[in-house]
Amino acid sequence: MKAAVVRDFTAPLTIEDRPVPEPAPHQVRVRVEASGLCHTDIHAARGDWPVTPSPPFVPGHEGVGVVEEAGALVRHVRVGERVAVPWLADACGRCDHCVSGWETLCAEQHNSGYSVDGAYAEYVLAHGDYVVPVPDGIDPLDAAPLSCAGVTTYKAVRVGGARPGSRVLVSGIGGLGHLALQYARLAGAETVAVDVTDEKLALARELGADHVVDARGTDVAAEVQRLGGVDSAIALAVSNESFRAAYGALRRGGTLVLVALPAGGTLELPVFETVLNGTRVVGSIVGTRQDLAEVFRLHALGRTRVMRESRRLEEVNTCFEEVLAGTVAARLVFDLR
Repeated sequence: MKAAVVRDFTAPLTIEDRPVPEPAPHQVRVRVEASGLCHTDIHAARGDWPVTPSPPFVPGHEGVGVVEEAGALVRHVRVGERVAVPWLADACGRCDHCVSGWETLCAEQHNSGYSVDGAYAEYVLAHGDYVVPVPDGIDPLDAAPLSCAGVTTYKAVRVGGARPGSRVLVSGIGGLGHLALQYARLAGAETVAVDVTDEKLALARELGADHVVDARGTDVAAEVQRLGGVDSAIALAVSNESFRAAYGALRRGGTLVLVALPAGGTLELPVFETVLNGTRVVGSIVGTRQDLAEVFRLHALGRTRVMRESRRLEEVNTCFEEVLAGTVAARLVFDLR
């Protein structure tokens, strides 16, 4: 099978021919149809984070495809079913996080394309209990970004407490932000979209943002405070400066939801102001299998749009450069059909 492989954090990925893997009793083998490109894949391939993957490995945690073979212990999916292979490859299933609906916080979890081989390949192995069925009628090229960009922002919007009549800021209207904006609107919130490119500001308007703020030469916090501040700010732009602006845009009692993970990202907080204003700062990491099922259901109902462009897997290194240069309108998806 064809696979894009990281062999060295300082070198481009290589396209290799690997044996088609055989599933263990608890696994399924998925014939990959589409695999989304997430910024996390770039961090993984470059060893940016404190806990690094171990080369050689195959990135990719937005995989969607058809189950071709299932191990003897697999009960929840069947051969021929389309499934998503998301970031959460598996978890222990027994700790307090797993049994209380927070499996994404399990200390024993494995992650697709990071601690186990992912979906930048024609075939991928996945735990039969942790793949998520994709409803009929959803294009695999849409389902792939929803498997991470979608479920991550859906969870973040919920963690931030979006509700009818609240005001939500989305910082960074890209692959994640264009979906976060839609989920905030579905929750009934008044929305504020912030970005630094004409194309993404135009996209925010197209998607129905109530307010659009161009962060180039604008004091974002001051501009948003003139609206009355926001109840929650979803920080998706990979920039420490954007974190500070999002924090400053909060009204009293507001919540800053940190999602983006820039290499070396830091945020200094004024303790006096944070305490006096009752400000909450929380981290939000992807979502559970149930969250992803809800994301797929909303999309199947026609409530969300995925802005994406398709590429071939052989273009992976060029695609990484496009994402880093900020020239991609929304999400890139490798089409392996």
